[in-house]
Amino acid sequence: MTELLEAIELETGKNPVTSVIWLHGLGADGHDFEAIVPELDLPAMPIRFVFPHAPMQPVTINAGMVMRAWYDVSDAAIRREDEAGVRASQAHLEALIARERERGTSANRLLLAGFSQGGAIALHTGLRHRERLAGIMALSCYLPLADNLAAEAHPANRDVPLFMGHGSEDP
Repeated sequence: MTELLEAIELETGKNPVTSVIWLHGLGADGHDFEAIVPELDLPAMPIRFVFPHAPMQPVTINAGMVMRAWYDVSDAAIRREDEAGVRASQAHLEALIARERERGTSANRLLLAGFSQGGAIALHTGLRHRERLAGIMALSCYLPLADNLAAEAHPANRDVPLFMGHGSEDP
């Protein structure tokens, strides 16, 4: 079984049955989006936000410097993908989803969100997850292992609500 990642958790009320797992980008940590929760115009229902910390690992494009990363990046074009790293992060995210399910959040009340590398892992995992999710928010990212998606996508999330966005200067 995959070890649970350390994470920051915020709850907007008592006994939440809705969860958002929000993954940070390369070199950041779970605190990256923590401050946004009070800024959101949230419904009155209690929501649990889970902001996990990616594992520490060397990142090739950054001269092998050890930092928080969901997977290795070997070049700016991102086309030589670290499949093993992507799949390891998928397993970490699946473990966090399972924990939310154990805490009482049904899959259809769970949203995956992420920025940059975190968005890539949220998108990759969400489209392959075996239970219908509430949605996926993928910011400033791309779909890793896209060539495998047709064979690996799960029908439960084939038409999941999905928001993808990026800035006008974001390559």
